[in-house]
Amino acid sequence: MLEKKITLTQFLIEERRRFPQASGAFNSILLNIALACKAISRKVAYGALSGIHGAVGNTNVQGESQQKLDVLADDTFLHCLQWSGHARGLLSEERDEPWINETEGEGEYLVAFDPLDGSSNIDVNVSVGSIFSILRAPDGGRRAKVEDFLRPGSEQVAAGYAVYGPTTMLVLTVGRGVQGFTLDPELGEFVLTHPQMTIPAATKEFAINASNSRFWEAPVRVYIEECLAGVNGPRGKDFNMRWVASLVAEAHRILTRGGVFLYPRDTKDLKKPGRLRLLYEANPIGMLIEQAGGRASTGYGPVLQVQPESTHQRIGFVFGSREEVERIERYHAETPAASGGDTPLFNARGLFRA
Repeated sequence: MLEKKITLTQFLIEERRRFPQASGAFNSILLNIALACKAISRKVAYGALSGIHGAVGNTNVQGESQQKLDVLADDTFLHCLQWSGHARGLLSEERDEPWINETEGEGEYLVAFDPLDGSSNIDVNVSVGSIFSILRAPDGGRRAKVEDFLRPGSEQVAAGYAVYGPTTMLVLTVGRGVQGFTLDPELGEFVLTHPQMTIPAATKEFAINASNSRFWEAPVRVYIEECLAGVNGPRGKDFNMRWVASLVAEAHRILTRGGVFLYPRDTKDLKKPGRLRLLYEANPIGMLIEQAGGRASTGYGPVLQVQPESTHQRIGFVFGSREEVERIERYHAETPAASGGDTPLFNARGLFRA
């Protein structure tokens, strides 16, 4: 007997039946995002054969060198979402200003996205991805404004990412748990393969860029030193460390098997209160993590409660298994952030006990 495959389209139809008053615009937005992800997946899969590896010689609004695939992915998202007619505004990592729908009253949603996260990994054939966040457009049918995007992550109606690895997956939440869909290349459809993804509350695995350790605030330094001390340290257990340098790949690993990820605020560049962008990286990943039973934080408190101040705002970001994230928040609450790591209070034995 053949196993029944539930496609993304079928899943969304079932979800829509819970809301008889729904117009279908929400499903259309999500399916057009899925279409963009399929197109990007195909280009990524061709690798160097596609002829679109390498930089284009420009920098984006972040001051980062744009890769050819960054530009292609951005154009793909814009084309698919503008065509749908259901987007009132689109915010991309690759563009200074949002695209605003000029047709008065058209478009029920605002979409913010990172079209190709981790693009620096493309040339070494490491997983990359796309991230997206969906908000309801303001009532009244007026044209969207930049300020309409500046809403806390708790107001998102959906969020997700696509990961382009050995298989292409679309991981999605519409506010009722987290579902993982794998792209079936024969069907050309995303098929539900990971229903109700959950994150274990405890973990023995962390991910952080250790090369920045000299810039960390004291609470982060304390936490990592305790993890590295292993079974003989205050935590009484050994930890493993991972680091992919791709937010999507890190989030996918944690959603699949647990762990904690830290890209905290540090002193490396005082003009940047964090590395990751709030609206189209931290907020959508944060919603997924919370919906899967984990916790998403700035290190000081819930990231989804942060009131954005600008469209490309950066922020410190810590997420994953709830017990570890809550411990890190506690360390920030109990430890002066400016304290150094060279006093007895912050030596390898650690101040805090489990």
